Amino acid sequence: MTTATITRKWHTTAEVAAMLGFGLSKTKMLVATGEIRSVKVGRNRRILPAWVDEYVQRCADEAAREWAA
Repeated sequence: MTTATITRKWHTTAEVAAMLGFGLSKTKMLVATGEIRSVKVGRNRRILPAWVDEYVQRCADEAAREWAA
């Protein structure tokens, strides 16, 4: 018998806040303004890991441009 491992595909807003070291209200604001992409599933927002990575990369790119200026 083979046991399959299911890996999480979505993160909650609270999980993303913890990953980024942000408060929940700041993370919810980033989601509401579209800075972090999300989808609504029922009454809740869910965020793909790739969308968190996109946000982090965008922030890093902006910081690099500021340092270069």
